[in-house]
Amino acid sequence: MNAIAAELLKARRSRLPWVTAVAFTIAAGFGGLVMFILQDLRRARALGLLGAKASLTGGTADWPGYFALLAQTIAVGGTLLFGLIVVWVFGREFSQGTAKDLLALPTPRTAIVGAKFGVVAAWSLLLTLYTSLLGLAIGSAIGLTGWSTAIAAASLANLLLTAAMTIALVTPFALAASAGRGYLAGVAAMFVVTFLAQVITLLGYGRYFPWSVPALFAGTAGPQGDLPGPLGYALVVLVGVLGTTGTAAWWKLADQDR
Repeated sequence: MNAIAAELLKARRSRLPWVTAVAFTIAAGFGGLVMFILQDLRRARALGLLGAKASLTGGTADWPGYFALLAQTIAVGGTLLFGLIVVWVFGREFSQGTAKDLLALPTPRTAIVGAKFGVVAAWSLLLTLYTSLLGLAIGSAIGLTGWSTAIAAASLANLLLTAAMTIALVTPFALAASAGRGYLAGVAAMFVVTFLAQVITLLGYGRYFPWSVPALFAGTAGPQGDLPGPLGYALVVLVGVLGTTGTAAWWKLADQDR
């Protein structure tokens, strides 16, 4: 509990919570703008939101479409933003030279790692809930159709499942930031994985690449697109387990010389 309190204090005194909240606010707002344009293309052109010859296809301006767009935002943007959170939480100790002080405390190193992962998970889930609530407000403001309690409940469950998978998939970035003793290795791993996820999905093998699974689950490939199977979900769980246990083992066993 002391380790959790310390991590919460670090997060509270940082600007990163505000940065991530603003990022998801912009994402939800952009999704609302897309829905607003799809509602009436002529109105959008008259307001200057859409070029005279431009058009938007592949989406419907209703609640299911907006919820699906939010889920895709969590899947794709979450890899970067949740990844940024986990890299900051673990990498800051080395970049700011506080790792040796932290490891000298009479607290098990695995407890420190567990507290960090707990804060990362809670932080990411709160951002997901914030995005869903903001989406409800934006959708109501622009008058989206197709609302039902069942659709809202199912969409919220999809958002949380997408977020949970994404959180599991960013845990290896903690190991990269720890082993690299700073932000650079973690950020590099995050961008490499994001690039590979896009390429492998385009090649048609995304359901076998763990970091592509949340986006496919959220429907980025469309209603008739390639969906992940049991193997894909199992790989997501495996990555999460290996990421957390690997990071804990590194903190416990690695030679901490600085």
